[in-house]
Amino acid sequence: MVLRVVACLLLGLMMAAPVLYGFSISLMQERDIMSYPPKLFPVNSSLMNYAHVLRTIPIFRFIGNSAFVSLSVCLGQILTCSMAAYAFVFFRFKARGALFIAVLATMMIPGEATIIANFLTISSMGLSDTYQALILPFTTSAMGVFLVRQFYLTTPKELKEAAQIDGCGDIQFFAKILLPLSTPVLGALSVYTIINTWNQYMWPLLVTNTPEKRTVQIGISMLQFQESLSMGLINAGCICILAPSILFFAIGHKKMAQSLTAGAVKG
Repeated sequence: MVLRVVACLLLGLMMAAPVLYGFSISLMQERDIMSYPPKLFPVNSSLMNYAHVLRTIPIFRFIGNSAFVSLSVCLGQILTCSMAAYAFVFFRFKARGALFIAVLATMMIPGEATIIANFLTISSMGLSDTYQALILPFTTSAMGVFLVRQFYLTTPKELKEAAQIDGCGDIQFFAKILLPLSTPVLGALSVYTIINTWNQYMWPLLVTNTPEKRTVQIGISMLQFQESLSMGLINAGCICILAPSILFFAIGHKKMAQSLTAGAVKG
């Protein structure tokens, strides 16, 4: 047990080392960063780089944009994926299996293969440089449908039969009974979706033109153009945009663990 704990701590430290070193650099002065041999810890800690980030770019506006887009995409995927999964599990219709396989097959298509078609569609709708352009193409996902469907398969069919006997229709059963029971898997889907949307770069770069609509991944690149040699400034900006996603993952990782183990034990 002790060896296992020590091994987990060492592995966790190795994975966190780049972030911790980046945070250390963000507190250093430029002469300390460029000194030889390299310093692991700041000699004189200073928040000067963070203050410079706030003066250089509207970092809070970018964080707010990413937070709004990520939460909107998350809510969209929770709604669409849970409804699609409900249909695949509780409804009986022709070609249900073939349709589900077709949905899963879309996971094999890389996003780069559809980005031009999505851009042309968004442009033809007049939605370029809007929040809708950042949200609409990602309001559903095949992985989300698969994840929620697998959870619904563990739900006893007798639960729906009992609800129908009590006069509960599909909408009521879905909204009042099934969704509250699906908190673990929906929590895991939320964590995955928000972090994935938060880290998007190519699509926001393609559809946004003004700083008012830019997300954090696009906004942080402005530091490289304006202060290409200031490693402290760049690392301070990276820490600013990493902190919210790390915090959200720390809060939601228990839901992810619950969803992965849900249904593993029966009886």
